[in-house]
Formats: sequence, structure tokens, C-alpha cells
Amino acid sequence: MDCKELVSFMVKSLVDNPEKVVVNKVEGEKSTILELSVDGSDIGKIIGKHGRVAKAIRTLINASSAKAGKRVVLEILD
Repeated sequence: MDCKELVSFMVKSLVDNPEKVVVNKVEGEKSTILELSVDGSDIGKIIGKHGRVAKAIRTLINASSAKAGKRVVLEILD
């Protein structure tokens, strides 16, 4: 499973408006950036208390991408 698909699946499972989840993949020279955009009312569910949910998602992405030998960064857009 691609990291983009992984993030999309996890986030859609967490939010109330899964149809408004958008994940854009930006390829760079040394790393890949995943830009996550959700509905304004769902942003708190993705970040979580003290950023715990966002940190957990990033940890899973890093574990998944390390297998392929790449670096993937998740950015949560407002």
C-alpha cells in the first residue's frame, strides 16, 4: 500500500466528512511530502489532544516508508 493511500484510509476512518479528505503527493529530490486537507470541523480529530493522533499517523507513515527506503513527511493544511 502506498503512503498516500495509507494516510487517506486512516484519515477517512477518523473524520465525520470523509468525502472532503484530500491528500496531495509532492515528490522532492530527497523526500516526499504528503499534504493533508480536511474539513474545518474535522481538523481537531486529525491533530488530537496535544498532537497525539497526528504523531501516531506520522509514525505509521515513517515505518511504512522506511521499508521502501524513502522519507515521507506529512503536512496538515488548514
